[in-house]
Amino acid sequence: MKGKHGITITFLGTGTSQGVPVIACNCKVCTSANPKDKRLRCSILVQSATTSVAVDIGPDFRHQMLREGVKKLDAVLITHEHKDHVGGLDEIRAFNFIQKKQMDIYCTPRVETELRQQFNYAFSEIKYPGSPEINLVNINATETITIGDIHFQPIEVMHYKLPVLGFRIHDFTYITDANFIHENEMKKIEGSDIFVLNALHYDDHISHYTVQQAIEIMDQVKPRQGFFVHMSHRLGLHEEEEKKLPGFIRFAYDGMKIEI
Repeated sequence: MKGKHGITITFLGTGTSQGVPVIACNCKVCTSANPKDKRLRCSILVQSATTSVAVDIGPDFRHQMLREGVKKLDAVLITHEHKDHVGGLDEIRAFNFIQKKQMDIYCTPRVETELRQQFNYAFSEIKYPGSPEINLVNINATETITIGDIHFQPIEVMHYKLPVLGFRIHDFTYITDANFIHENEMKKIEGSDIFVLNALHYDDHISHYTVQQAIEIMDQVKPRQGFFVHMSHRLGLHEEEEKKLPGFIRFAYDGMKIEI
C-alpha cells in the first residue's frame, strides 16, 4: 500500500561499520541463519515514481543495488565521510555507463575534501578510462535539498566530535551515526510520523547511541513508528531483542520497505 506522499524507503543496510556477520566471528548473531541477523553497511534508498536517491554509498553498495534490482539512480546523499558510508563510491560507474552522465553526489564541503582524497583518481586532471564520473554538489544543514520531486531537509547531529547529516522527507526522519542532537536540530524532527535512529548495542559508546539512549530520544520525539538501524552483532539476535523494545519501535532489517 502506497503512502500519502508516494515515496518508498528501502533499508539497503542496517548494520554497523563492520557489518554483520563480522569476519571470523563465531558468536550466535554472526552464525545465525535468520536473514534479519545479516546486516550490510547502513544505507537507505528513497524512491518516488520518478526519482531514486541513495542516502550513503558504503562498501556493500554493489550488492545492495543488485539485491534490490535498482536500474536507475538519480543521486546520492552523503551523511558523512566515514568509509562505511562512502566506500562504495567507485560502484557508481555502472550508473555512469547506463545513464550516460555523471552521478550527482550531495555532500558538505568537508566531506567533499575527504572524497577527493579517498578517491583521488576519480578527480585527477588526467583520468584513467573508466573512472567514476562524479558531480559533487555542496550542501549544508540549513538549506532544503530538492532532487527530482523529493525534498530533503538536512538535520545536523553529532557523531562524537564529527558533524553528521540526517534527513527529513515529509514526516519521515532518518538519522544514522549520532550520539547527540542539539535542541535546535531536534525541532526539525518534531512531528515525524516515522523516525529512524541509530542504536548500536546496549553498552555505552563514545560516538553512537545505545539502545536505551535511542529509546529515550524516541520517547521525546513520540513518532507513530520508530525504527533502529546501525546495529552491531553485540546487540543480540533480532527476534529475541526486538521483543524487549517498546511496542512502537522495531529493529529495521536489510531489504525492509516502508511507504510514506
